[in-house]
Amino acid sequence: MDSLAVKKNPPRLMAMREFIMLFILGGIVIVLCILSPAFADAKNFINIFKQAAISGILACGMMCVILTGGFDLSVGSIVGFSGVIAALFAQGNYPVVVPVFLAIASGLAVGLVNGACVSYLAIPAFVVTLGTQSIVRGLAYLASGGIPIFGVTRAYEKIAGGLLFNFVPLLVIYYVLIVLLFGYILSKTVYGRRIYMVGGNETSAKVSGINVNAVKMSVYGICGLLAGAAGCLLTSRTISGSPVTGSGYELDAIAAVVIGGISLDGGSGKWYGSMIGALMLAVISNGLDIMRVPSYYQYLFKGSIIVIAVYLDVRSRAKQ
Repeated sequence: MDSLAVKKNPPRLMAMREFIMLFILGGIVIVLCILSPAFADAKNFINIFKQAAISGILACGMMCVILTGGFDLSVGSIVGFSGVIAALFAQGNYPVVVPVFLAIASGLAVGLVNGACVSYLAIPAFVVTLGTQSIVRGLAYLASGGIPIFGVTRAYEKIAGGLLFNFVPLLVIYYVLIVLLFGYILSKTVYGRRIYMVGGNETSAKVSGINVNAVKMSVYGICGLLAGAAGCLLTSRTISGSPVTGSGYELDAIAAVVIGGISLDGGSGKWYGSMIGALMLAVISNGLDIMRVPSYYQYLFKGSIIVIAVYLDVRSRAKQ
């Protein structure tokens, strides 16, 4: 039984949802290309992937959490905290591997705390992650003294600021590799199937011999680890670490996952859905910026798409 993933929605309905969101993404791209020739420039498409990279990396971790039926509101604060930690140790006194390791380790630590509280202490995910969101943001302010930290080394800056073949940003390469890695984990490994089973039917997962608490704790750890990595990459890209960095990123990550067709009930959705969602949000932001549309209109577009995605999720579950 362990090798069978529980799918809460009929495959045809799931495929329809993903097809619709991909169709909408393609339609938005076509419309923006017509309205603004600058949007159709090849360099701009690379820039879109850069814009999607950080939220997309966060969405990969959030996807794992949501597939088990939970969610994590602390990832934005983890981005800020890990970025501050990375900036503090990227001043030139340590090898470049030190700030990278500490940023990722700090994110992993927060994620494991979240996971332990949710899985072993049975505290609701909303309460736990809302609390750690505030705590970790406070730690970021304490570590930085409430001010941005500048002066990272050139070697650290190149981690996310470098180019492959003088054209493709390394940040985009990291994003694509992470998406493919999680695609393999979720679709080809026993651990990935266990994530789906826990979210699909926790009781059945326990009967099948799966350590549900361990799986839940692990996905929060993964989510925190990726948030720490995202904080490290964002600090490298902006060559500074600020305690306010990452504010609102948790909502973008959740939105990307929901838009990509991952069910909020857990247990169903395709791994590439988070990439579709992250790209859609980046395309909208990029296109509206190019057309000089005020930023507050972006919230209207994003919110409308999220509502549509949730509606499709509800309808597909209603037809079970």
